[in-house]
Amino acid sequence: MINLQGELIISNNGQGMYEITKKVHDWIVKNNINKGQLNLFIQHTSASLTIMENASPDVLEDIKSFFQKIVPEVSSLYAHGYEGDDDMPAHIKSMLTQTSLTIPIDNKEMLLGV
Repeated sequence: MINLQGELIISNNGQGMYEITKKVHDWIVKNNINKGQLNLFIQHTSASLTIMENASPDVLEDIKSFFQKIVPEVSSLYAHGYEGDDDMPAHIKSMLTQTSLTIPIDNKEMLLGV
C-alpha cells in the first residue's frame, strides 16, 4: 500500500463556488495514481467541498439562491461577524455541506459521473 499526501493551494476572489477538478486531476496524474481512493480535505473553517454538476450554469445559480434563502447574509442575525456580513453564514454553509470528500480513482481518473 502506498500512502501519498499533498497539498493544493486554491486561489479565490472571495465568496463563490470554484471549480477545482482540473487541479485535482493534474495532481493525480503528476503523482501517477492509477487506482485508489482520493481523500480531499479543506482546512479553511468557512469553506467546503462539493461534487456538483457543472454542465449547466443554472445549477450553480440555483444552489447560490438556495443558500441565500436558508442562510441569509444579514449581519443583525449573527453575533459573529469579524470578517463581514458573509462570515458567519459561510461557517453555517460549511457545516451544512462537507469539509472532506472521498473519490474513487481508476486509470488516473476520478470516477465522478456526468
